[in-house]
Amino acid sequence: MLGFFERQRLVKKGLASSKLRRRRTESEWLQALEYGPLAKVAICVGFILGLAAIIYSDLRSQPMEKVFIAVLIFLTALAQLWINHPKTFERNSRLVLMFGVMLVHLGIVKLILVTADNQILKGMISPDGLSGLERQQLWKLCVPYAFAPLVLSVLLGKNHGIYAAIFVSLWGALVYRSIDAIFLVMSLISGFIAVFITLEVRRRVRLVRAGFFVGLSTWILALIFGMIGPIIWESLGGTNWKIIGLQSLVAIGSGIVTGFMVSGALPIFEGAFRITTNISWLELADLNHPLLKRLIMEAPGTYHHSLVVANLSEAAAETIGASASMCRVCSYFHDIGKLVKPEYFTENMRRDRNPHDELAPTMSALIIIAHVKEGVDLALKHGLNQEIIDVIQQHHGTSLAYFFYKRALQQQEDARAGGKIMNIREEDIPEVREESFRYSGPRPQTREAAIISLADCIESASRSLDRVTPQKIDQLIKDIIEKRLLDGQLKECDLTMRELEEVAESFRRTLQSMMHSRVAYPDAKTDRRETPFPASRSTVPPVSAA
Repeated sequence: MLGFFERQRLVKKGLASSKLRRRRTESEWLQALEYGPLAKVAICVGFILGLAAIIYSDLRSQPMEKVFIAVLIFLTALAQLWINHPKTFERNSRLVLMFGVMLVHLGIVKLILVTADNQILKGMISPDGLSGLERQQLWKLCVPYAFAPLVLSVLLGKNHGIYAAIFVSLWGALVYRSIDAIFLVMSLISGFIAVFITLEVRRRVRLVRAGFFVGLSTWILALIFGMIGPIIWESLGGTNWKIIGLQSLVAIGSGIVTGFMVSGALPIFEGAFRITTNISWLELADLNHPLLKRLIMEAPGTYHHSLVVANLSEAAAETIGASASMCRVCSYFHDIGKLVKPEYFTENMRRDRNPHDELAPTMSALIIIAHVKEGVDLALKHGLNQEIIDVIQQHHGTSLAYFFYKRALQQQEDARAGGKIMNIREEDIPEVREESFRYSGPRPQTREAAIISLADCIESASRSLDRVTPQKIDQLIKDIIEKRLLDGQLKECDLTMRELEEVAESFRRTLQSMMHSRVAYPDAKTDRRETPFPASRSTVPPVSAA
């Protein structure tokens, strides 16, 4: 409150702006919830209590012993998460997502198994002609073995999907009656198949496809373990093919229904936990977004630059196994801040006028550097997700606006030379501070942000090459990456030196394919004997000219 009145006082004096910049802040209590140890303990205790409640709802078989085993498995799961997935373990929201999804999975499993056993209590023959035992078998085939592995594989990656497949199988074998080895095997195999099919999900239909294969594997395993049938091989005519067909339909259908359930639940999980899957990245890649349409009309040079950066970064990300879809979409939006003053950026300037000629270097640098903050403003206004906002903030890191910094130094030297003639004191000459010409950062924090940062710089610099050759492109890429490394711009991301070499090679291939030279076409007035094409009746140019 006091800060508000102080700001109003400064506004009246003209010492502050009346406009507030949009920003996304995280309060201290939200930070404590996300990373605090007490919240982490509460999540673990909550999961154990939920697991115990699921087990204790069945009083027919030693619940205390199974709860003790389940707690030991949980401690193993927690240690495994801490060792192999430290970033997930660090964030409490990720713990809530993982253990919450697994708890829901186990709750559904328990409900289906209890419902299956209750079928026997309803009577031997039902109106549909099925006995209690047959209805029990049908319900047991409805278990969604792949729900948790499928959800976590798509949201957090294949390693988390495998993690979920292992531990929901172990807990699932405990939640009902005695430890069930057949359930354990079927759950593990179905979970692994679900993860394998969803290694790269770019369309929602892939989830239904994964569900179909999970259902098919469930059917095969159920056939092997005698859960479908019985089939009387000695007398096939005496086999009840109707019930076998129904059981097969339920086994395969349960997998497909699981795929539909996951497809419908994904948007809820993405919104609640601020996760963007490849499916959502492809939806965000629509070039009809209002900001991109504004770029086409108001800053066409920036729009073309963003498309080229998207191609460069996507190819590089695929090379090292980073998120190619994220790189493409974030590249589209990384320079939207230039919409505020597009004419001050080289790619949008008219040939007959450079507005920076009329400005001091410090003012020019201020305008150029401000496009990052303006981009964040526009991104927040249009509701873009946090990953895109992070890339907008990080794609220049804390790098130096080198051109204007050198111009300022040159003007300072000129002022000193003229000052000796005019007897101007040294302290009266304006000081040039390097900090005034640096972006505010932060430096790239992820591999994707680092790739986009390099692609942005390399694409811009490649436009200044007079005569494009493979050697010049190679040297340009090496020089820019070396400067970024020496300036410390890549020290906070996860790129290794080997991956950096692969990224550089990808940039080299993509740039050479985009900037290849063409054969000059002859003028229509030129004599046919002077054309470089071979004599032929065909007027089609050679392939090399395409």
